[in-house]
Amino acid sequence: MEDTENKQQIEVIIEVSNGNGSQVNYSLPNINDTKTLLSSILTSVHAGYFRMSISFGAQALLWKILALPTNDNSQPIHHLFRKLPSTAFLLLWCVALLLLFSLSFLYILRCFFHFHLVRTEFLHNIGVNYLYAPWISWLLLLQSAPTIIPNTLSYQVLLWVFTVPVFLLDLKIYGQWFTTEKRFLSMMANPTSQISVIGNLLGARAAAETGWKESAVFMFSLGMAHYLVLFVTLYQRLAGGSRFPAMMRPAFFLFSAAPSLASLAWSSISGTFDAPSKMLFFLSFFLFISLACRPAIFKKSMRRFTVVWWAYSFPLTFVALASVEYAQKAKGHIASGLMLVLSVFSILVFFGLMMLTAVKMEKLFTQKGSTQQLY
Repeated sequence: MEDTENKQQIEVIIEVSNGNGSQVNYSLPNINDTKTLLSSILTSVHAGYFRMSISFGAQALLWKILALPTNDNSQPIHHLFRKLPSTAFLLLWCVALLLLFSLSFLYILRCFFHFHLVRTEFLHNIGVNYLYAPWISWLLLLQSAPTIIPNTLSYQVLLWVFTVPVFLLDLKIYGQWFTTEKRFLSMMANPTSQISVIGNLLGARAAAETGWKESAVFMFSLGMAHYLVLFVTLYQRLAGGSRFPAMMRPAFFLFSAAPSLASLAWSSISGTFDAPSKMLFFLSFFLFISLACRPAIFKKSMRRFTVVWWAYSFPLTFVALASVEYAQKAKGHIASGLMLVLSVFSILVFFGLMMLTAVKMEKLFTQKGSTQQLY
């Protein structure tokens, strides 16, 4: 037997005397147990866990936009969010910031103590796409921030800090798609590949909001060019798609996330929700309805709660965000009703997943399984 198995466990017991003269014993947690728990968490928290921070950031952005004053006073959901105390949105944003800080800290520790696992993520056809997720989360928090104004120096500096890693990942991943034989797009493409597109489109929207039109167009063209290639490749169902595990099928909703964000990005670039923005929104809404009408394909992924379930939340929120801008432009009963349904549904799904996560916290952060099951 190894020496570690022969080591005795040391338990520290503290005796505290109460007012009745009796003693109460308290035992401190074993140091080895604490190390084992931390190691289990670090091996479990991969980049896919940033789905949660993306969902929180997207929801904060939705609440912020719904609370903004508009020219149309007939929108009931706008009235509702304006009546909410400002502390409600501030609390949601602060919780999103705390969650993102916590996940980022854990992932940094994972890089230091389990770098081989991070390297495995980078080489994995699904895991590599979620390396965009931390930067997407920061971009969402930046755009939903209650105090930072887009044209200020602090906003612009943070925008550079969060956008440059997205561009560097683009150079690495997009370049491999047409230069590395074993990592051609036809072999690597899967629904999660659209996360890279989301990162570029969010960067484009943030750059447009701060007045950097040329940078916004650059990021937008980069994202949309690769989205079109991905869209056609995934529709053809080539070899890469057959390796997509059933537990990951909630990621199919990313099909609706990319065009809805493209709609928002182009609206910020052009200054109005014009025909191209409407076309992209209609495409995202159609893809969302197409998936929502086929619940049977998600049956296997619903058997056990995992972090993958958060892929239901943020794509729906992105579609709801696009519907808000569409309703403000169209100003009709159908557009208003669509915005109301999508926004309420997005909020309900978000809070439902948040409660499930709170209940299943221990299992969620200490789960073990194969690489395919975890992502």
